[in-house]
Amino acid sequence: MSDSTDCQYLLHSQYQNGANLNARIQFHALFSTNKYGWYRWLFDQFDLPASARILEVGCGTAQFWASNAPRVPPGWSLTLTDMSPGMIAAAGQNVAALADRVTLAVVDAQELPYEEASLDAVVANHMLYHVPDRHKALGEIRRVLKPGGCLYASTVGATHMAELDTLLHRFDPGVQRLDEPRPKAFLLENGRDDLEPWFERVQLHIYEDGLLVTEAEPLLAYLLSTLPQEVQESRRDDLAAFVEGELARQGAVHIAKAQGLFQAS
Repeated sequence: MSDSTDCQYLLHSQYQNGANLNARIQFHALFSTNKYGWYRWLFDQFDLPASARILEVGCGTAQFWASNAPRVPPGWSLTLTDMSPGMIAAAGQNVAALADRVTLAVVDAQELPYEEASLDAVVANHMLYHVPDRHKALGEIRRVLKPGGCLYASTVGATHMAELDTLLHRFDPGVQRLDEPRPKAFLLENGRDDLEPWFERVQLHIYEDGLLVTEAEPLLAYLLSTLPQEVQESRRDDLAAFVEGELARQGAVHIAKAQGLFQAS
């Protein structure tokens, strides 16, 4: 079975284009209990000069930058990268308002084509748990950062949205989500251990949030986005009926989140 560090699965199935990611972003936007918003909070953590060169690895559809476009200083130069050409195409559309400050490129985080000590910051938003060789990627990130530069690496905890796994298990014990990182991935619980060999100072900031889900269709869309294609095609109607039944029975589905940001400098 493919997992969250299988590059071929990620590139050709899970993140071939923005559809799966967009379903998840919309789900969080609809039902998150922290109304301040993840993207706004994440941007708040940046401590960068008015003129800065910033690289994002695994930018996805660049919704983070699109959401914060009015807040991006005119002196920032952004290089947004992803290993998926489909994601980069979607990102280009979403950051049109920042086109004069954005460069887009298809790049593997394990082999960064940028000069040593050339960047003020690197952003890795919920993506390091997808990288097969994190040690190599972190070495590359450290190499391209200027002295005093900073890595902003967000991730989730081991219990993040565990209620979804419980829900799926009640539906069918044999069905497994493919989007969540495995226990040895880059998580809140062990991310510091990965970062400290490369960075002198590592801080962890926690974002308090949860989900209160009251509608069946967005929950179904989220779940389908995490499942193998064969399950999406063969079990969609069964899963839809199950989700609708759960909401009718419970009134709402409560889902706990565990997510935060490592700031490493």
